[in-house]
Amino acid sequence: MKIYTKKGDSGTTSLASGSRVSKSDKRVELYGTADELNSSIGVALSFLKEDSAIRPGLENIQNLLFELGSELAGYKKKDDSSCILEEDILALEKEIDSWQESLVPLKNFILPGGSEGASFLHISRTLARRLERDLVRYKEEGNEVFSENLRFLNRLSDYLFVAARFANFESKIAEPQWKSRAKGQ
Repeated sequence: MKIYTKKGDSGTTSLASGSRVSKSDKRVELYGTADELNSSIGVALSFLKEDSAIRPGLENIQNLLFELGSELAGYKKKDDSSCILEEDILALEKEIDSWQESLVPLKNFILPGGSEGASFLHISRTLARRLERDLVRYKEEGNEVFSENLRFLNRLSDYLFVAARFANFESKIAEPQWKSRAKGQ
């Protein structure tokens, strides 16, 4: 099977429903950003050690993001519910809480960076926030958006922030601290 179909050469693409839309359609933007987020998590994973405590959760998130992208492209489950479940959101919260037990409480803002894995997790965090903002905007325009998806993305950005901190902790790399010129720090 050839990877290229040439059907998109005119600037259109097919949604999961089979309908063709412009490649600038908001749904294409949404699932494109989900794919971008998923890819950045893949890069972060490539820098984490095989025994990193972060790996299993990130690998699960990649699968969920693939399903979410499919849903954003128009795929609908038979029961017309979200692919994201309450248990997915709770799993993020549970891991955040678990990692926080090992981390020094924040007293200052930190800058994105540290280890390679942590740096890419910070990029992933910003992509999760962008996807969340875009999905909120899509909902505000009158489109149906599952509340679970918004809650998941909101929690996911928190998760990725703490995962980045934990990646630095596992690598024994100090988190870069923000030094404000205005505050004289």
